[in-house]
Amino acid sequence: MTAVPTTDLVSIDVTGSAATGVLLTVSGEVDSSTAPRLREVVDAAFADRVPALTVDLDGVTFLDSAGLCVLAGAHRRAAEGGVLLRVVASSRAVIRPLQITGLYDLLAVEHVQPGAGAGAA
Repeated sequence: MTAVPTTDLVSIDVTGSAATGVLLTVSGEVDSSTAPRLREVVDAAFADRVPALTVDLDGVTFLDSAGLCVLAGAHRRAAEGGVLLRVVASSRAVIRPLQITGLYDLLAVEHVQPGAGAGAA
């Protein structure tokens, strides 16, 4: 597992490969100060032409409009590139903003039990 250096507010672990797909495990706060780092990691996955990208938000404690924008952009790029995009979440702090904006249905978010992460979805 590779830890991607970010601020103290967010951690992004990247696992998998360009050949089989990439899992991004995000924890902490995704806001205007940390979303650019998430966007960089997502962009790198698309640049590697991954067949599948899973964004595990199970450990995210806060998600604002900047984070929602990153997820919406990932959806657009996945649709354009034929990439399977999975978004996994469990907390109200993540699910509620996704529902309010309509992204919950658009992204077909997989709601998992807290602590289960992408492996359980």
